[in-house]
Amino acid sequence: MQSPLFAHTEAQSQDRYTLQNPQLLRVALTGHDDVLARKGTMVAYQGLIEFDGEYQTQGQRRARANTGEGLDLMRCSGQGSIFFANLAQYVHVMDVDHDGLTVDASYVLALDSTLHWEVIAVDSQYGISGSGKYNLNISGQGKVVLMTSGQPLMLHVTPDKYVNADADAIVAWSSSLRVQMQAQTHSSGVWRRRGNTGEGWELSFLGQGYALVQPSEQLPPQNAVVGQGMAAQFGMGQQGARGQNQGNIWNN
Repeated sequence: MQSPLFAHTEAQSQDRYTLQNPQLLRVALTGHDDVLARKGTMVAYQGLIEFDGEYQTQGQRRARANTGEGLDLMRCSGQGSIFFANLAQYVHVMDVDHDGLTVDASYVLALDSTLHWEVIAVDSQYGISGSGKYNLNISGQGKVVLMTSGQPLMLHVTPDKYVNADADAIVAWSSSLRVQMQAQTHSSGVWRRRGNTGEGWELSFLGQGYALVQPSEQLPPQNAVVGQGMAAQFGMGQQGARGQNQGNIWNN
């Protein structure tokens, strides 16, 4: 059998996290180092792997109920390799150090089970699409895998050079940064976008750290409802996943 497809073979590496291509991640497990991943993102695996729903503490469940922010995770354990992907989004592996990382839950693909996460409030009294008034603060020592729609931009924030980012495009930032949310507008209703510019809420980052921005102002359709009945079950017609997502930028 011959095909150009055979050029897309598994990338060999001794690392725990290895990008197979910009949109596909491999995680190697050795039997004592579980990984937590977004539910439903496993596309293949090799070896003896078990998948279990991840327990959430009472505080995490309460925060999810009150804010809508949280992680729907599965615990992956055993020995072997697991391949993760989500809607062909670009995948990025980041180290979480003592500064911590603040991120919208919708952009988290996987993380080390040793990391801790909690819901925090962003400086706003309004609910904002994209980066809402609640986000996740991930702390500890380990790696977290983020997703972006397109290749992102990492901006360096310093005390003499602060950064402003559209609240719908920001993905994550250093938890050590001070954050202010604002909508500079001449309209009487601050929730309306700025006149005819199409721009709305923005986040200002001050201090020392980094801010990650994606080239898109839309969130991926996580857990999209695909309709009802047999047609939807098999992904056909207007009730299927394709019918529900015509023109979606994550359909390639």
